[in-house]
Amino acid sequence: MTATGDTDRNFETCRHLAQEAVRRKCSMMFLPECCTFIGRNREETLAAAQPLEGPLMARYRGLARETGLWLSLGGFQETGPDAAHTHNTHVVLDARGDTVAAYRKVHLFDVDQSAQGGPVLKESRGTAPGRELVACDSPIGRLGLSVCYDLRFPAVYQELVYGRGAEILLVPSAFTVRTGAAHWHVLLRARAIETQTYVLAAAQVGRHNETRESYGHTLAVNPWGDIVGEVAEPVTGITVVRIDRGELQRRSISLV
Repeated sequence: MTATGDTDRNFETCRHLAQEAVRRKCSMMFLPECCTFIGRNREETLAAAQPLEGPLMARYRGLARETGLWLSLGGFQETGPDAAHTHNTHVVLDARGDTVAAYRKVHLFDVDQSAQGGPVLKESRGTAPGRELVACDSPIGRLGLSVCYDLRFPAVYQELVYGRGAEILLVPSAFTVRTGAAHWHVLLRARAIETQTYVLAAAQVGRHNETRESYGHTLAVNPWGDIVGEVAEPVTGITVVRIDRGELQRRSISLV
């Protein structure tokens, strides 16, 4: 999807995607980082932040109940520890709209690409880092939660799988175009291969505003490192994947 600073428009996009997921007989839908809002600057993001029990999240709780889907909201601007910071929070809702898990992004994206003609992105200016890794159970298996830039830290996923029992790793993202073209596919496949798990990575795509553009390429990768689902074009849409729990066991045995 291509989120903007219009929360109503973003919600209607998510509703449309959820209805398509129901039509295609899915049990869970995964949305990218910043699925509810992408602003033009830090001030807009701070103004948009809400608590997890606030009115914006209530709309997504209602969407889960309306559709009967579990929802992974890959990055929500949660009210932070002080007036100058939010949390970038990955929230999992069950089909009743209840919060099953909330992971606050640990590794913040502070990158200066101006020398290469790219943007300067300093997430830490307005976002407070989380402190804890999070895994939770779901209808499709045990999920290991992360957000975007966490992808570059393989120890996160080792701990989620071997320390917390995750079978499916979630990497909702809004990768920049330059770093996405260079590293997105290879890093996601690497995380799947080295942990022998599924990796599901919902992605933002296209131009959100005059200062922000995302790479796209929502991916699903199986434990062998094969890409089993992709939204390759810069469009709003979903890819549907069937999780084979038996494959997790077979891969584990064959690679020991």
